Amino acid sequence: MTVVPPQEPAAASVPPPKREPATDADLAAVAAQLGRPPRGTRAVAHRCPCGLPDVVETTPRLADGTPFPTLFYLTCPRATAACSRLESAGLMREMADRLATDPELAARYRAAHEDYLTRREAIAEVPEIAGISAGGMPGRVKCLHVQIGHALAAGPGTNPFGDEALALVEPWWAAGRCVDVPEAE
Repeated sequence: MTVVPPQEPAAASVPPPKREPATDADLAAVAAQLGRPPRGTRAVAHRCPCGLPDVVETTPRLADGTPFPTLFYLTCPRATAACSRLESAGLMREMADRLATDPELAARYRAAHEDYLTRREAIAEVPEIAGISAGGMPGRVKCLHVQIGHALAAGPGTNPFGDEALALVEPWWAAGRCVDVPEAE
């Protein structure tokens, strides 16, 4: 598997992608994508080129009180399948090997971890998950779904492994919408 060289971080003047409140149509689309009602969805963190949400931002604590560390949740079944194929092909193992031997990459990945924590803590502080981000950050690469979700939600240059995985996945939107839901009015 070809690993994409790390990209330079985005310029500090580039604003983060805009969050959109999740509409009833968005929540219906996410429910169709997941095959179940979504939990804790606060906003659409990234919208697929097809128009549907593909990453949602979740609350750090679910309605039942459960801490939920995954701030950015990849919802599109085609995108998640593409991530799973990369994981099965051994990409996480290759990334972990590089993380262990490349101090600059490790520093950029730690910065991604800090970015994730900062964004989540700006919504709510949840002591049970303080210091815990997602996807194995900052010491390992455990879940490409989280890496890609973070990269899409936060923008290029924020998560080096998310950017690399995004460069390797096929365009999941090319075949059209992943679920058949009515257009938002």
